[in-house]
Amino acid sequence: MTTPGFVAPEDRDAVTAMLLTQLAGLPARSPFYADLFAAHGIGPAALVSLSDLRKLPFTDKQALRESQAAAPPLGRHAAVGMAEVIRVHASTGTTGKPSWVGVTRRDAESWTEMTARAFTTMGATREDVVLHGAGLTLFVGGLPIRDALERIGSTMIPIGTGNSDKAVQALDSLGVTALHATPSYVRYLAEYVRRLGRDPREFGIRKIFVGGEPGGGEPAFRRHLRQEWGARITEGLGNADMAPVLFAEPPGAAGMRFTGGRHVLVELVDPDDGEPVVPEPGASGELVYTSVDRECCPLVRFRTRDRVLVTGLDRDGAPLIRCVGRTDDMLIVLGVNVFPTAVRDLVQDLHPRTNGVAQIVLPGPGPRVEPPLRVEVELGDAPGDPEGLRREIEELIRARLTVRAAVTLLPPGSLERTEMKSRLTRVAPLAEAT
Repeated sequence: MTTPGFVAPEDRDAVTAMLLTQLAGLPARSPFYADLFAAHGIGPAALVSLSDLRKLPFTDKQALRESQAAAPPLGRHAAVGMAEVIRVHASTGTTGKPSWVGVTRRDAESWTEMTARAFTTMGATREDVVLHGAGLTLFVGGLPIRDALERIGSTMIPIGTGNSDKAVQALDSLGVTALHATPSYVRYLAEYVRRLGRDPREFGIRKIFVGGEPGGGEPAFRRHLRQEWGARITEGLGNADMAPVLFAEPPGAAGMRFTGGRHVLVELVDPDDGEPVVPEPGASGELVYTSVDRECCPLVRFRTRDRVLVTGLDRDGAPLIRCVGRTDDMLIVLGVNVFPTAVRDLVQDLHPRTNGVAQIVLPGPGPRVEPPLRVEVELGDAPGDPEGLRREIEELIRARLTVRAAVTLLPPGSLERTEMKSRLTRVAPLAEAT
């Protein structure tokens, strides 16, 4: 079976029927998929069950960019005209150029349903007052999250990013019980509060919902955020091209479970050869999504580049996952795969000798990097012997990640801070490194 564990048994027949209906009309609605299916000599008639999904070709981000370049604004893969679209979102990816995502009224309703289910799974209730510390512009973690929190009945405070002073005012006066933001902003806001001479714990936040980037599942990073705020942390995972949140972590669970219901099919594949991977505990692979009832952007077998680890099963037997990084962020050092998030978590684990902020400096575009891996690390409040700390970090990277590293220690505040997603790597020739 292509999607074991990700489709609830009671939903399998309904999802199969919805998928076959979607695919049957897709070539007529989307020139992109008409051409793609024809090029691979396959059509919707080849699908009889969910296990046949693997017969269809993958869709990747580059193909969507080319589709939009050929037929702006939404691309040849869009299956409705702009008159049917009520809102446009975007994802920037690694190129910085927006990839537009159209949403119809029915698509928006599906997004709200899925996202509300995800936040309910993460612990949001109608009694919560949620400070929303994420962008409210094109980012899918903005307005769709607002819609979902309003559906749940939570009180939502739309602070957004770049307004940390207003965030503190809200924390002081509005009885905030929960914070929603990227992991980077949760840490940034804690540092901002401490620069004001205050303790983040004094605000009494009980719940922190994180997403938008890897980090919420990194043990040391999560432990640091929990200690800073004294709050429970749960994370969600989504994709701008498919839905804002598709996996969500129940409080106390060992990972995130699929919360997309009947709207999206999920596969786990080997990122190298695309072959199916059974989502059983200990398995690792790349998430692939197929929309079942999408009107504007009905993507088929979309490769997300999100690399996940199956951490266990919940009480219903559904897989629980953690995102360990993106396959397009992964570095290869003498054949060893290294995710920048793993380096950050290792450095964070040495707090307070370090403050947890680190960045990998690359001599040129990855993914292949010649050793040693250059890593810059900021010192913490109690670094001890700096030379001993530097050697210890290098030894830990070699022991845990099996690559040779050259570590440079920097004063606190030396590396770039961001209120959205942290940049864990930067390209700088050897002569330009800090």
